[in-house]
Amino acid sequence: MTEPVRRTVHAEPVMGTVVSLDLRGSGDHAAAIGDAVAWFHEVGRRFSPYRPDSEVCRAGRGELAERDRSPELVEVLEACDAVALSSGGAFSAWRDGGLDPSAYVKGWSAQRAAALLRAHGCADWSINAGGDVLLAGRPAPGTTWVVGVQHPFDREAIATTVHGTDLAVATSGTYERGEHIVDPATGHTVHVAVSVTVIGPDLGLADAYSTAAFALGEAGPAWVAGLPGYDSYTIWADGRVTATAGFPTSVHGVPVTMVPHAAGLLGAA
Repeated sequence: MTEPVRRTVHAEPVMGTVVSLDLRGSGDHAAAIGDAVAWFHEVGRRFSPYRPDSEVCRAGRGELAERDRSPELVEVLEACDAVALSSGGAFSAWRDGGLDPSAYVKGWSAQRAAALLRAHGCADWSINAGGDVLLAGRPAPGTTWVVGVQHPFDREAIATTVHGTDLAVATSGTYERGEHIVDPATGHTVHVAVSVTVIGPDLGLADAYSTAAFALGEAGPAWVAGLPGYDSYTIWADGRVTATAGFPTSVHGVPVTMVPHAAGLLGAA
């Protein structure tokens, strides 16, 4: 008889959302969760755009010289600048005149937490940071993790499922926070898409790419198709669905328009 896989689940309210950890198999689960939770709370303190004393707010107000910024903040801002460049300005770490790299930080913080889990010998786990998911290993031998993408028009349904291991899955949409994604070029909210899911190896980048693709509207899928290692699944306001060539298409009977992988990025020389 096969012994059941050891499992530890923990949900932590932090960073204005809930972060859930699901650890399987061997490893020091208690210590791993403790370190990960402490890290997420540190991120909440240092990177919140809503705490006047956070490092992000102080940097946004010009109170921190570049030499005084932490290595973590420098890393985050450099990554945000790179996404802004590759997307032709569709992504920005600035919002309403203030520094707000949240669209990258949530996924980035999960990537950093992943290293803490591995340091404690944990190889099979998932991290769900407010709907953005990072997967490692397998939930049980011979199986893969399954992530459901919320259907934007039916709260009781899913639009598609993603099966995989060692994968990041990030979704930007209107169904949790309403119309909150802004085109940096115009300052106006974007209405063309209702949901953009991006999959790839890094959750911070998948998170930022999904935001940028949402802001790009009809040009979003082709832009993601030019990003090595990343794919997208877009649901439009009129009910159409568009996916890039590498995205799983188990989509419950919804016709999908496929976009081939492309060479070249918006904003590239």
